[in-house]
Amino acid sequence: MGFLGLKLKINFVPRNYGFRTGRSAHDAQKVLFLNLNSSSKGYQKRILELDIEKCFDRISHKAILERVIAPEFIINGLRSCLKSGTNPEFPEQGTPQGGVVSPLLANIALNGIESLGQSIRYADDMVFILKPNDSAEKLLVKVEEFLAARGMNVSKKKTKVTASTDGFDFLGWHFYVQKNNGKFRSIPSKDNFKAFRKKVKNVVNNSNYGAETKVTKLAPIIRGWRNYHKYCKMDGSRFSLWFMSDRTHKVFLKQETINKHQAEKMVKQAFPSVSYSENKFVNVKGDKSPFDGDLNYWSKRNSVLYDGATSKTLRKQSHSCGHCGLKFLDGERVELHNIDGNHNNWKTQNLLAVHRSCHQYVHRSKNES
Repeated sequence: MGFLGLKLKINFVPRNYGFRTGRSAHDAQKVLFLNLNSSSKGYQKRILELDIEKCFDRISHKAILERVIAPEFIINGLRSCLKSGTNPEFPEQGTPQGGVVSPLLANIALNGIESLGQSIRYADDMVFILKPNDSAEKLLVKVEEFLAARGMNVSKKKTKVTASTDGFDFLGWHFYVQKNNGKFRSIPSKDNFKAFRKKVKNVVNNSNYGAETKVTKLAPIIRGWRNYHKYCKMDGSRFSLWFMSDRTHKVFLKQETINKHQAEKMVKQAFPSVSYSENKFVNVKGDKSPFDGDLNYWSKRNSVLYDGATSKTLRKQSHSCGHCGLKFLDGERVELHNIDGNHNNWKTQNLLAVHRSCHQYVHRSKNES
């Protein structure tokens, strides 16, 4: 794992999904499904929703430094980073406020807390899954001892135990087990949907933007939100965003230069569709890491991030670049190249999945010839 251009080694627990290459919130979402679905008798289980009081302000520097395996000069650099921007009142605690390295430091300090019980963690957000005979009180004592050794405390006000059938919020989702049939469900949480709706309204109602500008600003917001929730239960008019799109259509029509047909077309562009497949995400295997050298596994796994024509083309090419032949690694953008140069020809045999850099090279070579 890189730090200041160098490398340090931390052996993270597998079910720690936040701010780790090759892992995501969707992994945490799927683990909850596997533990709370009907075949796992999720309706019998409870959830300990853990909240750590001022996590980033209270992390013990000693707890972090003791857990990093690296040469002394790297440790010294890490020590200097920890000292940067900390509260003078607590010189041996806390991480730089808003620092890009803070989530990594929190991961280091909290690593191992997952082993105290059946749990899922994403940075400092965490839930424990309790079976009927599990004691929440005994587990909480262990958690408090673990955190105390690292300079942190449990927030008594926000930490609570909830029945799976009553539902709980985690990572922008609301999870619950249906009482009538034991089915596991996840939908966008109220707070997440409220924040998203506010973003959309701010763009749609902005009188400084023309309809064309609103389309370009709305599309990434809508696509990003829908992609994040693509493994949720998203049926119904609320999450289909019908009311939002209808409101946007009416606003577009107020612009004198836009007719009904144009407004409808622009709304479709502003609200791009994303396919949904409830609970169908495929979890990362055990303790697999993008740094383990298994290019076949990771290139194939990264391919599931794409759908439609891109997904089909990747499978056809065995998840390798159609130009250079190398595997697609984590973080490398995949693009579709039209072999005959006709961007209106989307027939399968005319498409090639390539690295973005390879795509740029192909077009540059054509322009220079």
